Amino acid sequence: MEVNRRNVLKTMGLGTLAAIQPMTTFAAPKKKGKFTYCLNTSTIRGQNPGLAKYIEIAAEAGYDGIEIWIQDLQKYLADGNSTSDLASMIKESGLKVENAIGFAPWMATDEEKSKQGFKQMEEEMNLLAAIGCHRVAAPGIGGEAPVDLFSAGQKFKELIKLGRKTGVMPQLEFWGAFKPFHHLGQILMVAAIANDPDARLLPDIYHLFRGGSDFEGLKLIAGNAIEIFHMNDFTANIPREEQADKDRVYPGDGVGPLVQVVKDLQNMGGDKVLSLELFNPEYWKQDPLLVAKTGLSKMKSIVKEAS
Repeated sequence: MEVNRRNVLKTMGLGTLAAIQPMTTFAAPKKKGKFTYCLNTSTIRGQNPGLAKYIEIAAEAGYDGIEIWIQDLQKYLADGNSTSDLASMIKESGLKVENAIGFAPWMATDEEKSKQGFKQMEEEMNLLAAIGCHRVAAPGIGGEAPVDLFSAGQKFKELIKLGRKTGVMPQLEFWGAFKPFHHLGQILMVAAIANDPDARLLPDIYHLFRGGSDFEGLKLIAGNAIEIFHMNDFTANIPREEQADKDRVYPGDGVGPLVQVVKDLQNMGGDKVLSLELFNPEYWKQDPLLVAKTGLSKMKSIVKEAS
């Protein structure tokens, strides 16, 4: 019996993938994107300056934006401050709150936990909207190995709808040391299953390395699918599977292919936020303003070399 290409594609389910392909990639390169620079507050969290001081430091260091943690926002509000106070402070600083880091278990395998995760995410999205933040990280919290990527894709689709409702869009994130959801290929599939033009991904140099994704897969991603990218570096003196968040170093101080990664981000098109995200306890012993300035200088040096 003759087997033609159309039937093979139908059998394999590739027709569906082809339909969403323009959202994910293989499209022609767009006009080279531009970068702005952001400080993830984890970088100076060990000094424990508090949310107001984080904003002051990021602005003084010369960043365009700041990436906050929801737990810090909640503490700020619990101390008697208001979202309007914070919004005014941010506006006066000249910064933009580019993203927020939270841990709502929306992808939980247990459906009741997932439901609670969506509720938590909506509450946190509403808080973020009130201070002018329009993105929130969406890691695979609650997922259990092996994650059902089809189910996760449907949940991500619902999360994107929630983002449109609140005005705060989820950025799908994976963690290299988190076995259930650790690889770039997993977030690409989840985004493809969601099949939504507003699907966005949040890669990270350390997580790409730590989870074994490596970096060539970034070339498959079309411009607008990445709006924010976590910058850091990794060293060669610790085996990959033994490295932890605390081992991250300044961009350019390790062995990661950061110049090529920045070139790939430029070539895929779309403007992007490069956010410095470190957890290095040695940096936490230093003056936080110095750390912030050093990280910004190193990111700019890499972009200059890539350009």
